[in-house]
Amino acid sequence: MITKEKLKEHIEKFPDTFSMDELIERLIFIDKLEKRIQQSQSGEAISEDELKEDLQKWFE
Repeated sequence: MITKEKLKEHIEKFPDTFSMDELIERLIFIDKLEKRIQQSQSGEAISEDELKEDLQKWFE
């Protein structure tokens, strides 16, 4: 979930002109980014070391 304030911050960084497709892509990206940040802050994300271990197992 994203707040209006966070969305406003992101929109301020948009170029002066953009297509609807670009807007939708950016909104999807912002949503995913905010979800990952929230997951990381709540301890739901795995560490980089855990990720490396998991990837190494995949390629064994």
